[in-house]
Amino acid sequence: MANEEIVNCEYLYVHDDLVKRVNEIMPTDDILYDLSDLYKIFGDSTRIKILYVLLVSEVCVCDIAQLLNMSLSAISHQLRVLKQAKLVKFRREGKTVFYSLADDHVKTIINQGMEHVTE
Repeated sequence: MANEEIVNCEYLYVHDDLVKRVNEIMPTDDILYDLSDLYKIFGDSTRIKILYVLLVSEVCVCDIAQLLNMSLSAISHQLRVLKQAKLVKFRREGKTVFYSLADDHVKTIINQGMEHVTE
């Protein structure tokens, strides 16, 4: 009903060709929801710090804890969130687990975000 009221407004003109073009390329709600969740992960400064450390080098949990002056359990919790979001990966070397960024997409997101905020 609200749309009918808007459409009937004498000052409103709907650009049908534009609406059709955008609707054809608009991702599904599920994809947009996943994208929203991805950006929520970046909404935590501790996770951003961890990602920035991993942008510089592959490191173990102890190194991250030392660099950020945080407990191992706090870092492990945030790494678990980042792993679930497929932003970081890990490898074992003996008893030590090393973490790194999952792929170049994560580097691009961080670098472009940094570029944007430092302009």
